[in-house]
Amino acid sequence: MPELPEVETVRRLLAPALVDARFEAVLLRRAGLRIPFPAAFEDRVVGHSVATLERRGKYLLATLSTGETLIVHLGMSGWFRVERALGPGFETEADGHDDDPRHDHVVFRMSSGTVVTFNDPRRFGLMDLAGRGTVHAHPALKDLGPEPLSADFDAAALARACHGKKVPLKVALLDQRVVAGVGNIYASEALFEARISPRRRASILATAAGTPTPPAKALAAAIVKVLTRAIERPQARFKVYERGGQRCPRRGCGGTIRRIVQAGRSTFYCPACQR
Repeated sequence: MPELPEVETVRRLLAPALVDARFEAVLLRRAGLRIPFPAAFEDRVVGHSVATLERRGKYLLATLSTGETLIVHLGMSGWFRVERALGPGFETEADGHDDDPRHDHVVFRMSSGTVVTFNDPRRFGLMDLAGRGTVHAHPALKDLGPEPLSADFDAAALARACHGKKVPLKVALLDQRVVAGVGNIYASEALFEARISPRRRASILATAAGTPTPPAKALAAAIVKVLTRAIERPQARFKVYERGGQRCPRRGCGGTIRRIVQAGRSTFYCPACQR
């Protein structure tokens, strides 16, 4: 599933095609994705423009000129394709993409001269519309924790969210109420960066009074670091994720990366330097 850095990459891909552009036509090739498309979807979108395109955790939020907000989640396999439009329909220049057209479920023709296509083989994506002023009360967004790349996120926020939690730290990080946008990959990467074992209880991040401990400060900084690095260098190799059995990349460690399963998800860490 795409996590915060991948969703931010998609936002940056879409922004030139969508922001300040008008929806000229919408093609829905099925009744819905994870959930049905909202009622009168085409009528509520066509003829209106995109004022802003933002990201909230793993969600894309396109504010429309009507005041409504288009909410998009990529699901497990969703992605967008932006192509130059040919004529008034949905025809585009062939660009050699590998997407299977059977999974092109939603197509937008924009006044920017582009065709924007949402392709989702597993159909776990989501598109919904929230009314003016209601977007942050939407069921998908209302319980999200702080944005890790915003001023709202720091060691104190992490400590508050994990105070008294007995679940393993890695499992806690997958809870979007703790921090928005961090998933399985970057939870493993951040814990490695902070030198903290994923097996330790989440409660180690807070004192009895709920103030942040040294591990909370290290982990908060590590989360920001690994997410920023992934956005700026999307082709960079992961340090531990999917590297089970390989030598730890930390200089002077000499340990071997181990794979374990926590809450049904793979966790990768170095037991020699993550304590």
